Amino acid sequence: MNIQMKSIGTVVNDIAAKPDHSFKWADVVSEIHINPELAEGLERIEEFSHLNIIWSFHQSQFEGLALLVYPRGQKEFGKIGVFASRSPFRPNPIAKTLVRLLEHKGNVLKVKGLDAINGTPVLDIKPFIIDYDSDKEAITAPWLSKI
Repeated sequence: MNIQMKSIGTVVNDIAAKPDHSFKWADVVSEIHINPELAEGLERIEEFSHLNIIWSFHQSQFEGLALLVYPRGQKEFGKIGVFASRSPFRPNPIAKTLVRLLEHKGNVLKVKGLDAINGTPVLDIKPFIIDYDSDKEAITAPWLSKI
């Protein structure tokens, strides 16, 4: 099945190229410029403190599909399946990032913590809803605490 999507907006920030794995995205402030014809869809979005941003790894280039990858390029942890990673080299080059909403003005959202470079296409935005997006019983891989 072929699925087609179009961008609903674009990331604007000072990050021109993908930084190395040690870069800290948590403090990066970005703007998301929503296509003007979709701006009405942002009505009352400021009632949420956090948003899930779905975006495209539009500059990911790879030859073939690697189903096993080193987590964050760290070879000492061994390879893991691409679906157990946040690797940009995926069958569908999409990502989801939870960000803090700082400001909403017209068709522009100012957010903090978006790990996307300048010019990245945004595919969708969904509000973070505690009951849907959190699970007190969730666990993560032990190697994550060592990275």
